[in-house]
Amino acid sequence: MQPNPITLRETPASVQQVEAAPVVPAFSAAQTFSWDSVNFAGGDDGAAAVTLDALGAPAARLLGRATPYAERSRRRRGAYSLCKRAIDILVAAALLLAVLPLLACVALLVKATSRGPVFFRHRRLGLGGAEFDCLKFRTMAADADEQLKRNEFLRRQFEQDYKLKHDPRVTPVGAFLRRTSLDELPQLLHVLRGEMTLVGPRPIVRPELEKYSIYSGKLLTVKPGLSGLWQVCGRSDTTYPQRVMMDMHYIDHRSLSLDLRLMLRTVGAVVRKSGAC
Repeated sequence: MQPNPITLRETPASVQQVEAAPVVPAFSAAQTFSWDSVNFAGGDDGAAAVTLDALGAPAARLLGRATPYAERSRRRRGAYSLCKRAIDILVAAALLLAVLPLLACVALLVKATSRGPVFFRHRRLGLGGAEFDCLKFRTMAADADEQLKRNEFLRRQFEQDYKLKHDPRVTPVGAFLRRTSLDELPQLLHVLRGEMTLVGPRPIVRPELEKYSIYSGKLLTVKPGLSGLWQVCGRSDTTYPQRVMMDMHYIDHRSLSLDLRLMLRTVGAVVRKSGAC
């Protein structure tokens, strides 16, 4: 049984808040939230409440007063799924054709400037927990995994957020690709194949699932996205708890209008290089 949708409500002080519905599945003490950076207030049933302000102003503005996905009719939810898939196919195919010369140039640049393969494959979780090899242009040294295993300090930092703010393993070309998000262009192939979608939660590795605690099951009810609420509202400038809440809010309030707004804002975020690392 999945946690009920997180919904928006008006408080007496006219401040929007987000609250988890009271019915949640049982979970062990090891799964409880212990994130001091977000204003969690768990009830007796273990549900976690969080103020919308904790997500940041950009995310709050995007969510607005969106109707929860679960409250829409079956017909509207079905129409949304069909339209979303059609947009994924049309946009991904058009973008791939448009950037083919750019993909070739990036591939040559990666190959010419550092030892190792052009692409980096990493197992990620998709719909229903199915794993797939997520493809990106390689941005780190060929022995990046070995460096992480050898360096205990780096490994501990990485295990906190599954991302290093200042990663010494990243090559100069890789740093440029990350700042411009060009390293993620090959993931358009996953969108075409139906393993990913243009807009959705972050694609994560299996060990990361623990950080989603009672929301881990909900995360796997949708496909991971090439972009999403987290990507346009701070990316690496956000805390991990904020990322989790942004993913959950997107799942609970997803719609075509929200998807289209996030797609447009993705362009702006990439141009500004906001939160990139």
